[in-house]
Amino acid sequence: MSRLFALLLCLAGPVWAAPPLQETIFWAAEVNEGNLPPITERLPDAPLIVDLEAKGRSYGTQGGTLRTFGTRSKDVRLMSAYGYARLVGYTSDYTLSPDILRDVEVTENRKFTLHLRPGHRWSDGAAFTSEDFRYWWENVAQDPDITPSGPPDFMFVDGVLGTVNFPDPHTVIFEWPTANPNFLPLLAQASPPFIYRPSHYLKQFHQKFTGPGALHAAITKARVKSWAALHNKRDSMSKFDNPEQPTLQPWINATTTGTSRQLFVRNPYYHRIDARGVQLPYIDVVEMTIATGGLIAAKVNAGEADLQARGLDFPDISILKKGEADGGNYRTLLWENGAASQIAIYPNLNFADPVWQEVMRDVRFRRALSHGVDRHMINRALYFGLAQEGGMTALPQSPLYDPQNASAYANYSPAKANALLDEIGLTERTQAGIRKLPDGRPMEFVVETAGERQEVENALAIITDTWRELGIKLVMRPLDRDILRNRVYAGLSMASVWFGWDNGLPTSQTSPMYLAPTNQEFFAWPMWGQYYQSKGELGEQPQGPAPNELLAMADRWNHATDAETRTTLWREMLKIHAQEVYAIGILSEAPQPVVVSKGLRNVPEQGLWAYDPGAHFGVHRIDEFYFEEPFQQVVQ
Repeated sequence: MSRLFALLLCLAGPVWAAPPLQETIFWAAEVNEGNLPPITERLPDAPLIVDLEAKGRSYGTQGGTLRTFGTRSKDVRLMSAYGYARLVGYTSDYTLSPDILRDVEVTENRKFTLHLRPGHRWSDGAAFTSEDFRYWWENVAQDPDITPSGPPDFMFVDGVLGTVNFPDPHTVIFEWPTANPNFLPLLAQASPPFIYRPSHYLKQFHQKFTGPGALHAAITKARVKSWAALHNKRDSMSKFDNPEQPTLQPWINATTTGTSRQLFVRNPYYHRIDARGVQLPYIDVVEMTIATGGLIAAKVNAGEADLQARGLDFPDISILKKGEADGGNYRTLLWENGAASQIAIYPNLNFADPVWQEVMRDVRFRRALSHGVDRHMINRALYFGLAQEGGMTALPQSPLYDPQNASAYANYSPAKANALLDEIGLTERTQAGIRKLPDGRPMEFVVETAGERQEVENALAIITDTWRELGIKLVMRPLDRDILRNRVYAGLSMASVWFGWDNGLPTSQTSPMYLAPTNQEFFAWPMWGQYYQSKGELGEQPQGPAPNELLAMADRWNHATDAETRTTLWREMLKIHAQEVYAIGILSEAPQPVVVSKGLRNVPEQGLWAYDPGAHFGVHRIDEFYFEEPFQQVVQ
């Protein structure tokens, strides 16, 4: 038995006989009428038993409707993150533990034997078995019509495709010739690769299992062009927007798409129970209303949400606290923020303009931009001095934090910035004092934003003034989030603003792949990431020694077997980022407001607001939250 397996097994929960089960109140009528099996037949043979008292929480009361807001229609996918039912998931101290799985055996970090819970069922009552993994592997990942690019990247280690075997209905084995330390953390992500599918549901949309007549009718009805397009449309494990697709999450999407009010009802077959024999989640219904981001603070202030952090930022704290003091039926908690930076500017090194591209690839230019940011002024103006000023790197809570990385080229110094720009040769200026590019154009640096956070626009307004001292004219361009992403990925965006790395609290065991050009989602090198993701078929090959060194270091980390080597590699990669200033971090650790109804229990007073790892509320186990008076909450 490997050390990791022993760790996973001990974290799986107390080893005890399941307590006498209590029928779920919400489904009692359906059970009495014979429309639903009793609780004893709906749970796995070995459910995951949660000892809430051992976690310092209280046992809850079933019932109630939890109201929350999303900022756009796609936010329904957040219910998959918030619910956070994963094969393996992070606990509150960010260690991995089996969840959907009964346990995991790890052999030499290259062979992973996944043991399912016998009797586990999908939300529609169909059995969840190894056949659902087989369906994903053989009929989704390796079907050229559904996945033209072939099996996903994570199934390759050192260029070798892993194998997947299904020895019995409750066992699945993933295996590679060499170590794959990224596999289990990948399964615990906020948006993981779902390596299983409800095969009984999706087979009706697959040409291998359904006749052409039935498929043609379904294709016509769905208004798509092919059976594969139909299959992909119905298969929305991550998007969570298909109410007909069975799920293993604590709540089921119960509303058709296209409405501003989405309802999610409790999953009658959910695999977790508390130590009293009460099935989780405690809360019956989650109601997510889509609202404009700028209105959410006011709506929360008016008492229209029971749990809210999405769409709330630091500037909203004052109005929320005032509403609370004026008798609002909520509390405003201030959680730590796990992103590496609240605001970061990403010069696009793959920008399609060759003149600008050459300028931005000169590290002296990026360092000059960083020296031209008055972080102290921004901190005082926007965060009352409560944020941490510095470049983008690991946060102080991380064992990999180095204050020299945070301070590298981060002090406000127009003199140093101007000297660097002069050194590059950008000395000619227009009559208005704007520096000229090598081809004579004025240096108008266009920074595109998602237009969702007022604090970003306020920060850019301050930076506009300080960059003007450098002879650079900042032009801010707000766009829709999806349009912004597509422009960045296509090389049409000169620069953009976003958060820093999702995971600002890495350890030596955290995969450093996001520090290397392996993914287009890092806005400084989208096309280099595309090149890696597509194995050279798309994008551009990384240019320069530093990006290729990051790739080599990430590869060495993947093959390292000891923590010391991995720690050293992490520190070197963080140092490269600090020196190269691929992203101009502004501030970090500004508190995240989390609004909680006064009647909602088991919400941690202090928590970490992070997407990866943690899935926002997911790691705090929202299925354990409950209302002290659920009936009153429903009436409200």
